[in-house]
Amino acid sequence: MLDESTFFISRQKRIAAWLVHLFTASGAIFGLLSLWAIHEGQYIQAFWLMAVAVFIDSVDGALARRAQTKVAAPRVDGALLDNMVDYFTYVIVPGFFILATDLLPPGWGPIGASAIVLASAYQFTQSDAKTSDHYFKGFPSYWNIVVFYLFVWQTSAWINLVVVLVFALLVFVPIKCVYPSRLDYLSPNRWLRRGMLGATLMWAAATAAMLLMYPNIQPVFVYISVGYAVFYTLISLYRTFVPPKFTDMED
Repeated sequence: MLDESTFFISRQKRIAAWLVHLFTASGAIFGLLSLWAIHEGQYIQAFWLMAVAVFIDSVDGALARRAQTKVAAPRVDGALLDNMVDYFTYVIVPGFFILATDLLPPGWGPIGASAIVLASAYQFTQSDAKTSDHYFKGFPSYWNIVVFYLFVWQTSAWINLVVVLVFALLVFVPIKCVYPSRLDYLSPNRWLRRGMLGATLMWAAATAAMLLMYPNIQPVFVYISVGYAVFYTLISLYRTFVPPKFTDMED
């Protein structure tokens, strides 16, 4: 049943809310185009399309909160829509990438891809997959990023298989992983939160540079990208065991 307050939402706000839902849903289009690029063997193009989907996912939540989609467009469950698109773009697309390439040893592609989609199906359907203090619980199915690193580094197929299976297992390990676009409870210090956001943006820029330069990648961008991945892992582990005191949070 609709809340009475929904009848007092202006037309402009309703349109804005529906546009945000459309923006979220557009991520699936880029996921579909990524599949086509993979099918055509255009792997770098596929990663660019995946990157667009990641960008959409990174900003649509803030846009939804600003547009008050739960009130202005309540007939669409924005969280469900977001999860559907994310499962497609973060899981199915990179899983297909593994099937269509030789990243894994011969005959192991279907097994690796199946491990990805099954583990992530569990992760996406957990009621506390995103904790109340805005962290992911377990490895947050960043499979497009995992596949990107395996592709760029050209590591051996057997190492890639181990990496895929280890990350699939990490989905079930209840560690807190930082939610890069929701840093409210990362630290009481706003400058540390801004520093984390800045580091994330640096990682995105370095990763984009790696794509642009591939296969002649400058080491500095590799160092930035890998350095951020290590930092992200360490800060996630730290916050798993040492959560911030909410009473000390700044406004």
